[in-house]
Amino acid sequence: MAVLVTNGVEKMKLGQVQSNDVSTKEMKAPTSTSEGEQADSEDEKDEDAAKKKKKRKPKKKKGASASANNKSQSSPPRIPVANLFPNRVYPEGEIVDYKDGNAYRTTNEEKRYLDRMNNDFLTEYREGAEVHRQVRQWARKSIKPGQTLTEIAEGIENGVRALTGHQGLEEGDNIKGGMGFPTGLSINNCAAHYTPNAGNKMILEHSDVLKVDFGVHLNGRIVDSAFTMTFDPIYDNLLASVKDATNTGVREAGIDVRMSDIGAAIQEVMESYEVEISGQSLPVKCIRNLNGHDIGQYRIHGGKSVPIVKGGDQTKMEEGEIFAIETFGSTGKGYVRDDLEISHYAKRPDAPNASLRLSSAKSLLNTITKNFGTLPFCRRYLDRLGHEKYLLGLNSLVSSGIVESYPPLCDIKGSYTAQYEHTILLRPTVKEVVSRGDDY
Repeated sequence: MAVLVTNGVEKMKLGQVQSNDVSTKEMKAPTSTSEGEQADSEDEKDEDAAKKKKKRKPKKKKGASASANNKSQSSPPRIPVANLFPNRVYPEGEIVDYKDGNAYRTTNEEKRYLDRMNNDFLTEYREGAEVHRQVRQWARKSIKPGQTLTEIAEGIENGVRALTGHQGLEEGDNIKGGMGFPTGLSINNCAAHYTPNAGNKMILEHSDVLKVDFGVHLNGRIVDSAFTMTFDPIYDNLLASVKDATNTGVREAGIDVRMSDIGAAIQEVMESYEVEISGQSLPVKCIRNLNGHDIGQYRIHGGKSVPIVKGGDQTKMEEGEIFAIETFGSTGKGYVRDDLEISHYAKRPDAPNASLRLSSAKSLLNTITKNFGTLPFCRRYLDRLGHEKYLLGLNSLVSSGIVESYPPLCDIKGSYTAQYEHTILLRPTVKEVVSRGDDY
């Protein structure tokens, strides 16, 4: 998720794999007895040695998972992660000790106490992160050229809903858990905010650069993470530059760190790369008006932005905050503008109490409030809830300032863009990259 910065005004961008512990069952074979009367003549030591020699080795059981009930995830993913971790002890993210002036935090008793007080918060975040890892593991294997974007988006979203245990069809169920925001499937020069609306027939091509950006939430704790997929090795350097830049941002982020310092470090790394496409060497540029951001409960953008270029914001990160560290690289201008058909929307946290004339707008607002609150949604989600002919009412809510629309953001045609993103928790004692996996 990123923040779009236009003329100084920020706009929200909506849009480890579970380790398999091998369980073992120790099986003992009956020990063979000695022949006839000779058994009585063997001393105790030899008898023990014979028993040890004939004992069978423990056999490893294939396909066992880390869960206590030995279940592994299905394909496509449909088993709730709560069933795979019945004790609700989910894998930690990448744990990084603070450095320099904050190094004391790791062992400070007061900070350790504060950390222990956040147990429920951490459990919700780690469960969401495990859902994200398992769904994206499946998605990265299953997404292939020739699929429609609708097929890809619904595959990811069905997985998230199944693994969180919240299908989102009953009123209020999506507020408890499920999709943190719509699945972004932005292709080539389109960097963010694109998901197919109903009737979309767009097909993924072999030459495409696909950004896959989706969120998982439990109790409003949103895990925001994204990756880029390609099927042609000519784009490898583009992806490497953005992944390197995102990891740089993750490494530099921490308590008391200035946003501008993170942006400078990201830009230096990303713009050290070049990519050769069709015999032409192109510099990789940071998309300067797309930023990372902090995350609040039920709010994908809490108010702070993390730039990916140098200069600007001197605001510092603070203890207890959650950030989405994301970077975007482009072979184009390094600047995005609104383009294509709008699909992403969200109710504004500060929505005015406006008088609505259209009955369709009133009905739609009631549905949005009860099913999404301030979480982002898309038109397909309204279709799924059975709403029809809602565009007039939706446009009325947008024009009234109650709902905000988020158009797709694109660089110049013919350019290619890439994205990587992680969610980090600035815990009192350590930094936890909660969305980290074996893939990125």
